[in-house]
Amino acid sequence: MTETKKILIVIAPVNFRDEELFEPLKVFSDNHTPYEIASTKTGEIKGMLSGTANATLTLEEVSHKGCCTAYNSLLIVGGSGSPEYLWNNKGLHMIVRAFIREEKTVAAICLSPVVLAKAGILKDKNATVWPDEKAIHELMAAGAKYSDNPVVKDGLVITADGPKSATEFAKQIIKAIM
Repeated sequence: MTETKKILIVIAPVNFRDEELFEPLKVFSDNHTPYEIASTKTGEIKGMLSGTANATLTLEEVSHKGCCTAYNSLLIVGGSGSPEYLWNNKGLHMIVRAFIREEKTVAAICLSPVVLAKAGILKDKNATVWPDEKAIHELMAAGAKYSDNPVVKDGLVITADGPKSATEFAKQIIKAIM
């Protein structure tokens, strides 16, 4: 794969949802698609189920590096750390909007589609989220058309509802960037 096929994966600095990271990583590996993991801090990060991942970049570094030149898609992993650390992260919102401006795939799973809503890119888009009342409200308040389908693709945006959908979600990302 060329450098332009690299996926930027964003996880919360604590309590990302393990399956929502590790299942897509397997799909990406099987498809020889490189990726980098970013968070609000670098180093080892523990998931909700005690899995660990190594974030090699901060979101601030991604912004300075030029997210749209180094990557062709963005994946935001969910989990209980997402509302606290990612939902209202203005830097991440800027990154999301930059990917959309450059017509690149933006994907979020579980609770993290709320990041897309708060970034302002879901107006009039079909999207799904973990079936949580507050998360659904956030999507709809941002003008999204909520769907209870497990994986929803609408243009450049791919959303999924949670861990059980992680593999299909990753396959949709691969399909979108190939």
